[in-house]
Formats: sequence, structure tokens, C-alpha cells
Amino acid sequence: MSSLTLQLFRQPKTAILLVLGFASGLPLALTSGTLQAWMTVENIDLKTIGFFSLVGQAYVFKFLWSPMMDRFTPPFLGRRRGWLFITQLFLLCGIAAMGFLDPVSHLRWMAALAVLIAFCSASQDIVFDAWKTDVLPTEERGTGAAVSVLGYRLAMLVSGGLALWLADKYLGWQATYWLMAALLIPCMIATLLAPEPDDATPAPRSLEDAVLSPLRDFFGRNNAWLILLLIVLYKLGDAFAMSLSTTFLIRGVGFSAGEVGVVNKTLGLFATIVGALYGGILMQRLSLFRALLIFGILQGASNAGYWLLSITDKHMLSMAGAVFFENLCGGMGTAAFVALLMTLCNRSFSATQFALLSALSAVGRVYVGPVAGWFVQEHGWPTFYLFSVAAAVPGIFLLLLCRRTLAYTQRTNKFLLRTEFTSAYRIALRILTIGCLFLAFWLITVILKALTPISWAASDYLLLAGALCALTGILTGSVLDYLALRRTSLL
Repeated sequence: MSSLTLQLFRQPKTAILLVLGFASGLPLALTSGTLQAWMTVENIDLKTIGFFSLVGQAYVFKFLWSPMMDRFTPPFLGRRRGWLFITQLFLLCGIAAMGFLDPVSHLRWMAALAVLIAFCSASQDIVFDAWKTDVLPTEERGTGAAVSVLGYRLAMLVSGGLALWLADKYLGWQATYWLMAALLIPCMIATLLAPEPDDATPAPRSLEDAVLSPLRDFFGRNNAWLILLLIVLYKLGDAFAMSLSTTFLIRGVGFSAGEVGVVNKTLGLFATIVGALYGGILMQRLSLFRALLIFGILQGASNAGYWLLSITDKHMLSMAGAVFFENLCGGMGTAAFVALLMTLCNRSFSATQFALLSALSAVGRVYVGPVAGWFVQEHGWPTFYLFSVAAAVPGIFLLLLCRRTLAYTQRTNKFLLRTEFTSAYRIALRILTIGCLFLAFWLITVILKALTPISWAASDYLLLAGALCALTGILTGSVLDYLALRRTSLL
């Protein structure tokens, strides 16, 4: 390990990144897997447990309120640390309050607290992502991303597997939630000790400016539409491979749930952490483009391990090898990908832009599930995992197209402005906006269907229209980007 890397990992800023990454990951399981386990033990019906999963939508739609955190500055600690401290304080109170409740007697109150915790957790993610984007110089972003991923994964282990074990064997559910709330106290201390980003980059002057300026800034850049596609597709192969990995190992290969759980929860987590840290170390020596290219190729190649499992005899060592290699490469890719998102953010509204880009990056992970299930039924596991390897290729191709603009941004911390096809780009953006509005109305109808017995027949049509318009807008903008790159000799 180089002396530069050792120095970076010894800096106080790195310890703060680790603790704040831990704070970011801690609440997630407490409103999802761990809470579901508590309600299952208390014999709450499956329909109610399934309804509780809707609280996770806060993480998908956090970009809707992220402009507020770019625009307004709390009266203490500054624009980033102030919001971090406020969200952590509400999280501590919300998680502790949940420990005073019982799912059988206080289900409505528990639902309200779960929504509050998810909202505050998503808000904390917004500010933490903005803080590390603002405070980390270009050469430290790979390491910073790796350290924050390490803290996040450790927190998921503590609030997931460890919390279940403590609740079952020693503390009970309520005391376990109190303990999880207490773990936020060191995180709040880390927030107080964290450096506040300098004020050289001003905050937006109005809420309208905070909402519209990040969009104008991003879509005014050369190559913006191809970058959007790159964000969606870069980890698509990884998303396909992981979408049904547990089902594949149990039903497709024949391992027991206990065997899969041990390997995924221990070896898989360890491999992800090692991959993220090693990826951060390598990024000290590689440019952002080269890191994304190498790690992207490794991500796609690692899916071949599951393909080998699908065509060979069942063996514990072969499963462990496939899981380890896939998680190792996925962790390396995640470190580079987070560094890419930080590089693409303008520091004036990094909270809004990072929230938008990270939400966009979740599209593949969230929506490949139904496609993956259909594909396996029609073509079988071996073909599915070969397809997951091929699904990584478009992201690599887009990365090659964007090479020069990414290199310019990393080298100068500035963005190349778009100069070609102004009117055509405006049309593409309007088509995308219409698609987003259709999808927003579709989401409203889904919520209303869950809350009322009324049948909303237009729901499926809204989803189809929104998806088609959004896809048309993105493809139109991407074609214009390609033509603009050729015209300006940046291809």
C-alpha cells in the first residue's frame, strides 16, 4: 500500500467519513428487514407487513425535497453539518420512540414512526452525500467513497443480523431499538467534529433557483444525456445478477436457506467491504475513467461465476467462490461509481444533483426484478446469467463514449457546456418532463389504490405512457449527444 494511501486512511476526515457512513446505513434495516422480523414474531398479518415496505419509497423519491437542503441553512453548524445534526437528532428520537411501542397494540403509531424514520434517514443521506461531495478533493473521492461504503455496510450488519440476534437471545425487541438509537450518539459527535465545506460556493438564492438551477446546470452540459444513460446502465449487469441470486442458490442449485444465509451474510459482506476498500486504494493510482472501465469489466465478468454454478454440480466451495468474486468486484465498482456521482455534482447544489443521480442509479436495481423473473421462466438459469454478463456491455460502451468529457471534468473540476442542437435538446427535455409527470401521476394512483378500495383503471396506462415518453426523451437526447460529440471532435 502506498504511503499516500496510508496517509489518507489515517486522516481524521477518514474516521469521520466512516462514522457518518455508519449513521447513513443504520436506520435502513430498522424500518425494513428488522422491523418485518419483529412484526412477524408478533403474528402481524402478511398484508400489513407488506404495506410497511412502502416506507422505503422515501429513499427513491428523496430528490423531491433535496432542493430544500441546498437552499436553506440551519442557524447552527452550517448548511451541511446543520442538516446532518438535525436529521440525526430526529432519527435518534424516532428509533428510541419505536422501542416504547408494540406492533400488536400500537400499529398505527409504529407506522407513523417508520415513515418519519425513513424520511429522516433519506434526508440524512441527501446531506451526507452532499457533504462528502463538497469536502473531498478530486484525488480523495475514491478513498472517501470506499470508506463511506464500509461504514454503511457495517451499519447494515449491526442493525440487521446483529439486531435480530440480540433481540432473540438477550435484549428483546424494544431494548434492541433503544440500543440502536444510542449508537447514533457517536455519529452526532462525529458531525460536530466534521469540517464544514468552505463558503466559496454560494447556496441558491431562492427555492425556485434551488429546484430549477440544478436541472439547467446538468442538462446544459455537453454529453449530459449519455451520462444519464451511463448512470442507469453501468451497474445493470450487477443488478440482474443480484436480483434473484438467493432464489437461484436455493431453488436453482439446491443449497439450503441456512447455507445461503451464512455465505451471503458473512463472506458476501466481507467481500463487498474488501472490494470497496481495495477499489478506493486503486483509484489513488488510476484516473476515474480507467477505474470505471476496469471495475466495470470485472463486474460483468464476475457474473460468469453464477453461470458456472448453474451448469456444474452443487458444491459449497464453488458457491463461496462465486459469491466472493461477485461481491468483491461489485464493491470495487460501487466505490468508483460513487466517485463518479460526486464528480458530476456542482457544489452549489450538490445535495439536489446527487439525490437525483443516485435515484436514477437505483432504477435498474428496483425494476429489473419482474424482467428477471420472466426471463428465468422462459429461458432458464444458465441463459439468464449469460445475459447478465452481456447486460454489462452497454454501460462499458457508454463509458468509452464519455471518456473525454469525464477526463476534462476530473482534471479541471469544470463541465464542458453544450453548444450544439439547442432547439432539438429542448424538445427532448420536454418529452422527458412529460414522461416524469405521467410517472408521478401513476405513483399517486398506486398510493390511492393501496389506501382505498377504489379501482384505478388508468393506472397501467399512466405507467406505460410515462415509461414510453421518458424513454423517448432519453434516447432522443442521447442521439443528439452522440451527434454533438462527433461534430465537436470529442468522440
